[in-house]
Amino acid sequence: MPITLGPNRYGKAETRVVALRRGTDRHELADLNVSIALSGELADTHLTGDNAAVLPTDTQKNTVFAFARKYGIDQPESFGLRLAEHFVATQPAITHARVEITDYAWQRVGQTGHSFARGSQEVRTCVVHHDDQATHVLSGVTDLVLLNSTNSEFWGYPKDEYTTLPETTDRILATAVTATWRHATLDVDWAESHAAARHNLVDAFTETYSYSLQQTLYAMGWRVLDKQPELCEVRMALPNKHHFLVDLEPFGLDNPGEVFFAADRPYGLIEGTVLRDDAPTAGPAWE
Repeated sequence: MPITLGPNRYGKAETRVVALRRGTDRHELADLNVSIALSGELADTHLTGDNAAVLPTDTQKNTVFAFARKYGIDQPESFGLRLAEHFVATQPAITHARVEITDYAWQRVGQTGHSFARGSQEVRTCVVHHDDQATHVLSGVTDLVLLNSTNSEFWGYPKDEYTTLPETTDRILATAVTATWRHATLDVDWAESHAAARHNLVDAFTETYSYSLQQTLYAMGWRVLDKQPELCEVRMALPNKHHFLVDLEPFGLDNPGEVFFAADRPYGLIEGTVLRDDAPTAGPAWE
C-alpha cells in the first residue's frame, strides 16, 4: 500500500506581543496574540529530517517582536499582511503564509493618558493568507454577547416521541457571536470597516423579529454585505444561549416571564455563511 505525505504546515503559535507608542503623553496600546503557519516545499524535513528549508519557529516569534518595533502596530490586518508577505518573500521554500491574530481591546481610564482597563470579553480577530496567487484578509469578532429580551418566537418545528420542548411566542434570544467576514479588496480602512461590520451585526440582531436563530443569522450577514461593498462573504457561529423560565409555583409565586435559569450547556449551535453571488473563490482562506 503506497503511503505519501499530505498537506502540511508549521509555525509559531500564540506569540503574545504588547506594543506601546510613547511619542506623546497620550500613549497608544496594542495587545495581540499572533499565530503563524508556513507551508511550501517542506517534504524533506518530514521524510529525511533535512531542515534546510525550515525557518525556525523561534525566528518567526522574533520577527513578530521586531516588526512591532520597526513598523509599529496600527491595525491587526495591516500587521498580519506585513508578516505574511515577509515570510513568503524571504524564504524560497515557503509558498504560503497564514497569519492569525487576536486583538485584545483596552479602554482608557482616568485622565493621565497612560492608564488602561481591559475591555469586554469580546475580541477582534483577523486571518491573513498570502501566496503568489492571491492574498485574502478575513476580519472578525468573537464572544460578542447579544440578547433580545422579547421579539423572538420558536414554534412549528417537527415533534416526535422524544420532544419535550414547548413552543413559545415570546422568548429570550441570546447568543455569543463569532463572525468572520472576507474582504473583496485590500484597499480598505481596516478600523473603519471593522467598526461598521460590528455595528451592522448588532443592528440586524436588535432589529430582526426572530422566528429562529437561523433567520437572525441570515439577517445579520445580509445587513453586513448590503451596507459594505468592500466585503464579499460573512461566516457566523451563533450558540443559542438558552434561558429557561423557572417554575416558581412551589413557592407560591407566579412567573410572568421575569425569572430565568441561564443554562451554559448543552446549547444549540447555529452556523452559516452569507455571500454575494459574484464573490471570488476564497481558496484556502477559510482553513
